[in-house]
Amino acid sequence: MCRHVAYLGEPVALGEILLTPPYALYRQSWAPREQRHGTVNADGFGVGWYADGDPVPARYRRAGPLWGDLSFADLARVVRSAALLGAVRDATEPGADGEAAAAPFASGPWLFSHNGAVKGWPHSLAGLAAGLPPAELLSLESRCDSALVWALLLRRLTFGDPPGQALADTVAEVAEAAPGSRLNLLLTSGDTIAATAWGDSLYVRAVAGGGTVVASEPYDDDPRWHQVPDRTLLTVTRTEVRSTPLKEPVA
Repeated sequence: MCRHVAYLGEPVALGEILLTPPYALYRQSWAPREQRHGTVNADGFGVGWYADGDPVPARYRRAGPLWGDLSFADLARVVRSAALLGAVRDATEPGADGEAAAAPFASGPWLFSHNGAVKGWPHSLAGLAAGLPPAELLSLESRCDSALVWALLLRRLTFGDPPGQALADTVAEVAEAAPGSRLNLLLTSGDTIAATAWGDSLYVRAVAGGGTVVASEPYDDDPRWHQVPDRTLLTVTRTEVRSTPLKEPVA
């Protein structure tokens, strides 16, 4: 369920990543090629991007399907950015919170998306939710599983954990509390991308000008796409792509 993509590199129009490629996120909203759970991502979409000189990203989110937004193509044609994160949503619980539940979630310089589902939601994460300060729970944008996973991750980032470590520890914590969860997480600050492959597909490829795309599935048939093995943490900077195996929680 859900598809997402992040880009880091030279400035490009948003549409070059999200709309133009033959199997871009636009087409994945109704015809994903590798989605294992669900068939249509019509429960909302969003994109976040960074403008020069401003570390806080802008977001454009809607509750409906990407193909139904007649204005987005114009925006995506003219807005350019050196870093972006886009997502289309297939809701775990239909109708839950509308636009507020559409990724990317954001705080400060961070953009976040979750491709997957928490097993046994919401009861399975009740203990983890109880460990968050009440103010943080009350400030959740949405009541969906992804919003709570984001709150758990953001707490680690706020305490200064590096993004890769914060992602790995959050996945381990949620997987222990809710075994069988699918936790493909995607995070960017505009300078880095961090992602996990945990229960669903993830790919990475280099693009012209030294850039990198990380995506749930390839948006074209270019041979430079490489599938990221399951149970892997992927970290991307403007000069390096690194993968690290993730450990299963101890039973």
